[in-house]
Amino acid sequence: MSMSAESERHLEAILMVAEEPVDAGVLAQVLEVAVDVVRDGLASLAARYEERGHGFCLREVAGGWRFYSHPDSAAYVQRFVLESENPRLSKAALETLAIVAYRQPISRAQVAQIRGVNCDAVMRTLVLRGLIEVGGTDDGPGQAALYVTTPVFLERMGLRDIGELPPLAPFVPGPDAAARWDEALADTEAAAADPDIAARVRAKIAEAAAVTPT
Repeated sequence: MSMSAESERHLEAILMVAEEPVDAGVLAQVLEVAVDVVRDGLASLAARYEERGHGFCLREVAGGWRFYSHPDSAAYVQRFVLESENPRLSKAALETLAIVAYRQPISRAQVAQIRGVNCDAVMRTLVLRGLIEVGGTDDGPGQAALYVTTPVFLERMGLRDIGELPPLAPFVPGPDAAARWDEALADTEAAAADPDIAARVRAKIAEAAAVTPT
């Protein structure tokens, strides 16, 4: 059974005003149709938007569905964000967020060691923005808080889960790129010894962040 044109119209209206990804089950309850019908309808809409070449797309991220700007327009969206008077995140915040994303779970001290500067204020900002949170404590002395990314981070990045983060190795030149990156990210001291690590990761996160929700 396919979704009616009227139900599709209501579905689009709901997703247009949604402030976070909406689960197909919730949409089915609101529209009073079967969940399978809603899932098929969402997939059909997403394919239709892509086929017609719209500047937006419908994507399943962080356990739900939401409208996003199309990746093909990323350069223009990024220019708009960077040139706006109130950018969402500073370069320091993006750098810190990148380190947490790829190295999580990680403590403030470890982030500071990789960046080479105190990160307390930036970490607080990311927590307030809902992008990172405490996900546990370290087993070592002091039991330092360990930070991880949140569902809000997945939503902003357009990811289903953290496993969809792009691999870092392809962005490092040289035949031993993969080994260098894996070793650097696995070992805090190695990462801290390479000043290019955080900058490269930050650049990749900034690129992903250009695909912002509509």
